Amino acid sequence: MKNVRLGIVGLGNMGGSHATQILSGKIPRLTLAAVCDTDAKKLKRFDDQPEVQQFADSKAMIRSGAMDAILIATPHYFHTTIGVDALNAGLHVMSEKPISVHKADAEKLIAAHKGGKKQVFAAMFNQRTDPFYIKIRHLIESGELGEIRRINWIITNWFRPEAYYASGGWRATWAGEGGGVLLNQCPHNLDLFQWMFGMPARVRANCTLGRYHDIEVEDDVTAYMEYPNGATALFVTSTGEAPGTNRLEVTAERGRLIYENDTLTFTRNEVPTAEFSRTTEAAFSKPETWDITLPVSGHGGQHNAILANFTAAILDGTPLIAPAAEGIRSVELANAMLFSSFKDKTIELPMSAAAYATQLKRLVAGSKGKKKKVVREAVVDMAKSF
Repeated sequence: MKNVRLGIVGLGNMGGSHATQILSGKIPRLTLAAVCDTDAKKLKRFDDQPEVQQFADSKAMIRSGAMDAILIATPHYFHTTIGVDALNAGLHVMSEKPISVHKADAEKLIAAHKGGKKQVFAAMFNQRTDPFYIKIRHLIESGELGEIRRINWIITNWFRPEAYYASGGWRATWAGEGGGVLLNQCPHNLDLFQWMFGMPARVRANCTLGRYHDIEVEDDVTAYMEYPNGATALFVTSTGEAPGTNRLEVTAERGRLIYENDTLTFTRNEVPTAEFSRTTEAAFSKPETWDITLPVSGHGGQHNAILANFTAAILDGTPLIAPAAEGIRSVELANAMLFSSFKDKTIELPMSAAAYATQLKRLVAGSKGKKKKVVREAVVDMAKSF
């Protein structure tokens, strides 16, 4: 095989964008062979592309023999069902984020991947290609920062107006998306969080439902996390603040790292904090520091780089930047934050997949055709029942 024939299911914002990039030839050795959507209007744009087969049903497309791989860009719940179907059919699979709405579904999806190295299964975590986050991860893994003590990430530049939520009936509903900012905008940040810092041991969060918008899911989140070594983390996000902030601050033994406004700075201690504290004889002293601005620029290849890597993994056996199996971690973090808020308690990780699935099922049943005020009341009643 010299080229990978790709089919895209779901031609909304992301699926349509991926199709445009592939048709323009920006991803070498990847060709668009098929598209699928239940909306006939979205398929019409491919009428002048006879080499691209059109389907209204994902099952038919998967069994058509028209493609080697599939990219799933549908509403969230279908990531699991279509993904399982495609994996069982032997196709290579790329899933948009999140790989599933909840941990139990993510486990089912990952279990369906039995192809080993021969069947490539990846996730569209494009921000893993960003040089800033790559550099931060390297500084952590190399030991340059020393042991991490505290992480603060304020990521509130995900502002969305009411018009955004009104653009699709599935948006910002328990039945359509399975959550709000944590399941739609922040899977990228939650993936980067675990990719750089690992998974915490426990989570406590406050998730406010429809604080800034007429929606039934969370649009404002403050989460506190604890790590096995005693390090703590604060994660704050919202779609209702403008202008928003994107500031990541990492405090470690060897200094403080700050990433904000496309600048990565490291205030480095000449002597690590704990060592200085043990050895100094001056009661009010602190370590001398160096101020370093790290030479990082640009934001990498993003979506196209992930697609190019997916193609290379299929054709050349190149290691994946974002294996789909790792996608369960960001799903679990989002689930744990919501579950903690609903139950008003700290959630230990790994969390119970079945317990959260039950909670979400009740939310979906209680939210059908109801206004957010009624949904809030239903959530409170559900939380009391646990």
